Amino acid sequence: MNVLVTGGAGFIGSNFLRHVLEARPSWRLVNLDALTYAGNLRNLDGLPETERERLRFVKGDVRDAALLSSLFAAERFGAVVHFAAESHVDRSILGPEVFVETNVLGTFRLLEAARQGWEGAGRPEGFRFLHVSTDEVYGSLGPEGAFTESTPYDPSSPYSASKAASDHFVRAYERTYGLPALVTNCSNNYGPFQFPEKLIPLMILNIAEGKPLPVYGDGQNVRDWLFVLDHCEALLAVLEAGVPGQTYNVGGGAERENLALVHLLCDLVDARLQRPAGESRGLIRFVADRPGHDRRYAIDSAKIRRELGWQPRHTFEQALSRTVEWYLEHREWVEEVRSGRYREWMERNYGARG
Repeated sequence: MNVLVTGGAGFIGSNFLRHVLEARPSWRLVNLDALTYAGNLRNLDGLPETERERLRFVKGDVRDAALLSSLFAAERFGAVVHFAAESHVDRSILGPEVFVETNVLGTFRLLEAARQGWEGAGRPEGFRFLHVSTDEVYGSLGPEGAFTESTPYDPSSPYSASKAASDHFVRAYERTYGLPALVTNCSNNYGPFQFPEKLIPLMILNIAEGKPLPVYGDGQNVRDWLFVLDHCEALLAVLEAGVPGQTYNVGGGAERENLALVHLLCDLVDARLQRPAGESRGLIRFVADRPGHDRRYAIDSAKIRRELGWQPRHTFEQALSRTVEWYLEHREWVEEVRSGRYREWMERNYGARG
C-alpha cells in the first residue's frame, strides 16, 4: 500500500514513519513536508537500507493544491495520515494567521485532493484519511472528569481553534462526500525528536545547561502525557481497524501537574549528570501565565482500548527516563536544530523541492 504522510519530518510524524516502516514491510510511504522550523529530515537518519528504499521525501506545502493533485495522480495512495500543522500555542498567540493558513486551509486542500483522488480511483472501500488532532480542541477541565469523544469543542487558543476547525472539515467531508475519514485527538506527546520549544525537551536541555526553568503561573496546570511511540501504535491501529466517520481519543493515562513534572525532570537529569540531589530545582522561575492557559486536560481512552485493543505499552516513568537519556545523548541533533544548520544539509542533499 502507498501511504501519504504529511509532516513526516516533524516530531510525531517522523516517529510514525519509523514505526510503520519497521512494522509494515510491504508498505511504501511518501513523506510530504514543508520543512518549516520544526521539520528536520535528520529525524529520519539511520534507517536501514530496506526501509529507506520504501520512503520517498517530497518537499512541499499542504496548501499547494497543484502539488497535491500531481502526487495523488502519480502515487494512487491507499491512505493519508495527516500530521502537518503548526502546533505551538505560544506562537499561535503571537502570530495566529499562519495557524489558520496551515491548519485550516492546508487541511481543506488536502481533503480536496484526497477526495478527488479517491473518487477518480472508483471510491475504493479500503481507502482511509486519518487526521491527527489534539485534546486542546475540548478546552479546559475542572479538577474531575476526562475528555471523551462526545465532549463539546471549546478551544481556548488560536492554535486549538485552528485544529478544531480542521477536525470539523474532516468530519464534514466524511458526511458530505463519503470520504472514509477518521479523527484522533491525543494528549500531550513526549519522546525523541521533539523540537526543544516544547515543555519536556526545553526543560531537559535547560537543566543540563544550568539555565532558568520558566514555569507558567503557579505551575499547577495539569496535562495527560503520552509517549510518542505509544501514540504511533494507536494511530496505526486506527488506520487499519478504525471505523470511518469515528473519532478516537488517545491518552497516556499519566496526568501530572507542570511543576511536579519539572521537579521530576530536574531529579532525572541531576542523577544522570551525577549532581547533588535536588540541585537543579533551584533553577525554577515562575513567570506570568500565558493568555487562555487551560487548567487541566485528561483523556478518556476507553473507546480505542475497547474497540481496537490498544493500550500504552510504556509507563510514564520508564518513557520519561528514556526521553531524558535520548536528549542528553543527542546533543549534536539539538545544536543543529537550534542553529538551523540542518537546513544547509537539506538543501545540499535534497535541493529546493526534494
